[in-house]
Amino acid sequence: MNTLKLEIITPSGKIFAGDVQSVLLPGSEGEFGVLPGHASLVSLLSAGVVDIKKNDSAVESVAIDWGYVEVTENRVTALVDGAVAIRGETDSEIAKALDKAKQLLKDAKDSNLILSVVEAKIEASARGKL
Repeated sequence: MNTLKLEIITPSGKIFAGDVQSVLLPGSEGEFGVLPGHASLVSLLSAGVVDIKKNDSAVESVAIDWGYVEVTENRVTALVDGAVAIRGETDSEIAKALDKAKQLLKDAKDSNLILSVVEAKIEASARGKL
């Protein structure tokens, strides 16, 4: 199986690092997906959710405020200002991560329409994990 190496990095450190099947990113011109063998590019990232399809086919979500991404044939590196991984072992931990993600997006000074869409996507993602 072809995989990508994905890293999501904030000024505080790595939020995610690992091999993945695919990743969906919130680009400044809209969402775009990356699969192994993707053409190289650099893009601005907007506030939104990064959906990561891991090698076991589980999907993990990370809320970001803004940043840049570099895509090569077999690597995706996202440098973001702030990020919150929406995961946890218990419903309580997932709920706390969800609250942190919503706060991160509210602090991101993007339009209310974009924030509403992103919050709805985060909640749908979290419901799938609860």
